[in-house]
Amino acid sequence: MKISTASKSAPAAEERSHTHDHGTTGGRGGEGGEHVRGVVFGANTELVFSLASGALLAIGFGVEKLAATAPAWVPTACFVAAYVFGGFYTVREAVANLRVGRFEIDTLMLVAAAGAAFLGAWAEGALLLFLFSLGHSLEHYAMGRARQAIEALAKLAPPTAVVRRAARSEEVPVEELKIGDVVLVRPNERLPTDGFLVKGASSIDQAPVTGESIPVDKHPVPDVAAARARPDAVSADSRVFAGTINGAGAIDVEVTRLSSESTLAKVVKMVSEAQTQKSPTQRFTEKFERVFVPAVITLAILLLFAWVVNDEPVSASFYRSMAVLVAASPCALAIATPSAILSGVARAAQRGVLVKGGAPLENLGSLSAIAFDKTGTLTEGRPRMTDVVPAKGVREQELLTVAVAVESLSDHPLATAIARDGRRRLGSEMIPTAEDVQAMTGRGVTGTFDGKVVLIGKAEMFGKDGIAPLSDASAAAIDKLRARGRTTMAVRHGRRDLGVIGLMDTPRKAASEALARLRELGIERLIMISGDHQMVVEAIAEDVGLDEAWGDLMPEDKVAAIRRLRDQGKVAMVGDGVNDAPAMANATVGIAMGAAGSDVAIETADVALMADDLRHLPFAVGLSRTTRAIILQNVFVSLGVVALLVPATILGLGIGPAVAVHEGSTLVVVFNALRLLAYRDRE
Repeated sequence: MKISTASKSAPAAEERSHTHDHGTTGGRGGEGGEHVRGVVFGANTELVFSLASGALLAIGFGVEKLAATAPAWVPTACFVAAYVFGGFYTVREAVANLRVGRFEIDTLMLVAAAGAAFLGAWAEGALLLFLFSLGHSLEHYAMGRARQAIEALAKLAPPTAVVRRAARSEEVPVEELKIGDVVLVRPNERLPTDGFLVKGASSIDQAPVTGESIPVDKHPVPDVAAARARPDAVSADSRVFAGTINGAGAIDVEVTRLSSESTLAKVVKMVSEAQTQKSPTQRFTEKFERVFVPAVITLAILLLFAWVVNDEPVSASFYRSMAVLVAASPCALAIATPSAILSGVARAAQRGVLVKGGAPLENLGSLSAIAFDKTGTLTEGRPRMTDVVPAKGVREQELLTVAVAVESLSDHPLATAIARDGRRRLGSEMIPTAEDVQAMTGRGVTGTFDGKVVLIGKAEMFGKDGIAPLSDASAAAIDKLRARGRTTMAVRHGRRDLGVIGLMDTPRKAASEALARLRELGIERLIMISGDHQMVVEAIAEDVGLDEAWGDLMPEDKVAAIRRLRDQGKVAMVGDGVNDAPAMANATVGIAMGAAGSDVAIETADVALMADDLRHLPFAVGLSRTTRAIILQNVFVSLGVVALLVPATILGLGIGPAVAVHEGSTLVVVFNALRLLAYRDRE
């Protein structure tokens, strides 16, 4: 059996309640296997038809065995009616498959049922169709539960919003919201849009998007114009997401994204697309089926001629051949992995972990090493300026004025800290604007201030590529600050070294706990890789409990480090999804932290932790390991049943019992996969 899911290229498919393929070819298909179930009884029509088939089968069997005086045509009529109800959807599916050139298990079931009728075994044929249709309908119901967990995400955002326009408020559909609109959100209402607070304060439950268990306090942005100009740079304390739940305060939110582009909309879209991404196990089973299925068909053809060498009627050989085809159909194997992937991806999304397909979900559970970026991953990502060391003859005011003027035009976390804390130290003093500010990736920033070139960056930026080395005094100041675990930035204006600025980022409180849990889960190596100085990296590593810390790495060095680790086993790279994108792309699995506020992180990462919380990583790894275990269980059950049924049917097991065991194994596989929807991390 196989379930097909809606793809990004076929939005209309989302309206269909279920799709399903059974196939001796592995059930690979799309339109051919779709059911449209809203015929008479809505989504439950197939189940009702199946139960009707079973009821008619029971009545016919009862009349045949218990009412000897009844006309002979009565039980036959009941069996024929059971054929109609039990085979209704099977015929539709088989015809659709044959139209696109696919020979699937639905067709085989019909052939077997027709053969039973031809041989006069109406009751057995009706039993076959009843059990097959019942298996279909129960599987659709079970898989619907996993889909509903994903579909529920799309319903989190309210359909309408109250917008303030022209001094009045009006309720409009969220699809009509425009960037720049101001939306009123009352207490305890769901937010209809992504944006930032312009008025009011409240605590917002962000669990639907980020998985955070505690509501987050939000307050208005200090500068609306600046927030409007750079919405992606708005602090997390003022940024909000569609689908989250407002607390006790009324708030005004300025819209920064259209409803179709909200973080929630992107998550729903990518989770839906992730269902179609094949995992390594699924690719293996498909390769296996391409060899196994032709072998089974060949065996069935040979068995058709068993009467030639065995003293039995042609009808018996035909019956046995059909039974073997039914028994050997790899339905459970075809759905063993997709059902687990669907459930695992849905469960991860419920906890604010976006897993983009079966491959990263499986690979997460087989990692031997995880590499972490330092800033914003193992640390808070909000460094503060701790030291200002002016060069001899330079006033602190001059040093800070130049540094703040240039760093104000950069979006690097260290630049933000220098600009913020530097302005605070300078007070109300006016700071001229710098020009031509450009980032020097992995090293620092350059710009022009007061007609002279400004260089601000790590010590290693100086003394190479035509840049004059630092003065002895600045180099000595940097060594002292690094010995105390500080990140350092040297400032040069023209030919003068103005001094050194020291910064420190605070290790995340949850980092030690998360790393300890990852070790318990069996991750052998946990490594920090950073562009910061080795002494600073080692100080942070000691605080969070890491044994390995690699510093002084340029972006290309991080890529090389990941490649070395990957040569030794599967490795994940955890970063912000932006500056670490090259390293993440070279890892087995790229994991982005705090992706709810970053389109780039959501797009580039294999796994995105929507919340800025490292504790979600052990949950994702644990879920992946459980998913892998369930996939292996499902594959074992699937192949085990086929290995049991094929010789049993060759030796005489009937079609009815074969179908019962066949469909039963498929249901066992699906319901086993659904256990993932209730997965909880031990912690």
